[in-house]
Amino acid sequence: MSIERHYFPGNNTPMGFYSYYRYILGQREANKIICIKGGPGTGKSTFMKKIADSFKDTEDIDYLHCSADEGSLDGILLKNKKIALIDGTSPHITDPVTPGAVDKIINLGEYWNEDAIAINKEEIIDLNEETSKWYRIAYNYLNAAKSVYRSLEEIYNNAVESSEVYRIAADVIVDIYSNKAISFVPGKRKKFFASAITGNGNVNFLNSLLKNMRKIYLINSPVGFSNNSFMEIITEGAIYRGLDIEEFYCSICPEEKIEHLLIPELATAFITLNEYHDIEPWEITEYNDECQEIVLIDMNDYMNQLLIGRDDSLILMLKEEFDILMNKGYKYLNKAKEVHMKVESMYIPNMNFTEISDLLKKVQAEINIL
Repeated sequence: MSIERHYFPGNNTPMGFYSYYRYILGQREANKIICIKGGPGTGKSTFMKKIADSFKDTEDIDYLHCSADEGSLDGILLKNKKIALIDGTSPHITDPVTPGAVDKIINLGEYWNEDAIAINKEEIIDLNEETSKWYRIAYNYLNAAKSVYRSLEEIYNNAVESSEVYRIAADVIVDIYSNKAISFVPGKRKKFFASAITGNGNVNFLNSLLKNMRKIYLINSPVGFSNNSFMEIITEGAIYRGLDIEEFYCSICPEEKIEHLLIPELATAFITLNEYHDIEPWEITEYNDECQEIVLIDMNDYMNQLLIGRDDSLILMLKEEFDILMNKGYKYLNKAKEVHMKVESMYIPNMNFTEISDLLKKVQAEINIL
């Protein structure tokens, strides 16, 4: 039975749009990477969905969702065939690295009525500029939210009993790596996002990532708590033993904070839970019939509660401010999405979808023989 997973290769963050697209499929491991070019409303997402539909019964497929519109796709990965189709347009520009040998470009712009689109030139430019404005405002609010997040982080860092966290990590290392020797060839790591900051709030696909994971560690942590030391110890333990890993990063600290970790060869997952990405144990077992063990770790148990109690009112105030700023960010991301949809509406009627359908069949046939 094929496995279907969903996640985000890029995200809206305090740093703007943050991309981990380069980790989707490496040049040396890929049989083919197809970069799909074209403007808004040209059918890139639909094209990829139809390709995925034609292979879903025989292929394990990763669906790479768009943080601007979680219902749309920015890519698909046919894992058994080692073939990726990726949206190569702004802001996640993907260009060929090894043209012909690995990479191929499909330009859906070849199937539009350029003269008809050009009639709306001024309005399209105005709408694109308005979309960019809403994104800038949204990112400013997310950046402000990160400042509040850092204040929460400082409080929890001062209260955490580090020695206890290291002890837990050491116990986990013994538990999951006891039969794995240090390897001369280090494992590879990939980086993505399990959840994204969108116009509809914080959206996650955690459950789909846990399919076929037999052992799952659920790590309960308050918003702002840094579990980096714990995750990094587990991560390095896997890498040194030649195990490939998948790291899923925090939307607020996308460059540094691992929130979730999968070790596919061991069928083991580490999932951070808080109010922005939560999942109940019964939801896991209902969705994943392979799960054999769920281990609960509550990081609140390893913090000095006297220090936390002393700052209780400050923590409450900071969380309220964080929520307010995040909600503002969601609001303006939604405005950006609404304006972008107006731009799409000017392209859709001017596309030759009959010819694109013929192209789709040709690409399906090419993939079939790879």
